[in-house]
Amino acid sequence: MTSTVTIGLAQWLPRCNSHQDNLRDALGFVGALADQGCTWVVLPELWPCGYDPATLARDAREAAEPIDGPRGAALSGAARAHGVWLFAGTVPELDGDLLYNTAVVYDPAGRLAAVHRKVHLYTPLGEEKVFAAGDRPTVVHVDGVATVGLSTCFDGDRPAYARQLNQLGARVVIAPCAYEVGAEPWWDVLYPANALLNGQWWVMANQCGQDLLGKSKIIAPDGSVAVQAARVGQRDTPELLVATLDLESGIREAERVSGALWADER
Repeated sequence: MTSTVTIGLAQWLPRCNSHQDNLRDALGFVGALADQGCTWVVLPELWPCGYDPATLARDAREAAEPIDGPRGAALSGAARAHGVWLFAGTVPELDGDLLYNTAVVYDPAGRLAAVHRKVHLYTPLGEEKVFAAGDRPTVVHVDGVATVGLSTCFDGDRPAYARQLNQLGARVVIAPCAYEVGAEPWWDVLYPANALLNGQWWVMANQCGQDLLGKSKIIAPDGSVAVQAARVGQRDTPELLVATLDLESGIREAERVSGALWADER
């Protein structure tokens, strides 16, 4: 694992039923974060279609594309042009007649490195009526850096999912989210616990504004919050969060202090 990585997160409120404008904004944020020296860039959940439960079925269907469609080509081109690992949040993926909430990752050459279909759909807001569910956790190997797990919003609310990623070797987890204000206590308690219990960095990019919480953050493997964006609540001001992290040091210290929490599990 390399010593340091500069990671950038984009927190903003994408517009519903405006996927072309949302793509333009996302590509702009990728470029702005790359200009600040970021080599990893992370976007939130469902930024192409926004997240309004009342209109999500319509918005997601209208923004849906196959992974290799025009939006995928634009994201691939952005990763290549800026030379970054682009953890491009999640997109509404059209696969035949099925619609998935799918995280996509592109390497610095623009190659599609990983695809993760959200496993745990959030039934209180009716996601299961919009999307088909994925069936497995996903990891991607970032050469020379780390094995990175992918967790989409409610996936990470399930402690067993974080442990599955640990067992697959993930010591860094990228978590695109559209987390709501009403679940703020979960955001503040569950994710530091995931990090501590599994010796993982959690890198969480959230939507913000209206009923969406903001508070994008990076949590260290000891459960402490390394850096955090604003709790935006009703405001929708975009924020770019940049942090240079010594990933290896954090992992080593977590193993020394807390390794008993995940070692020798039966």
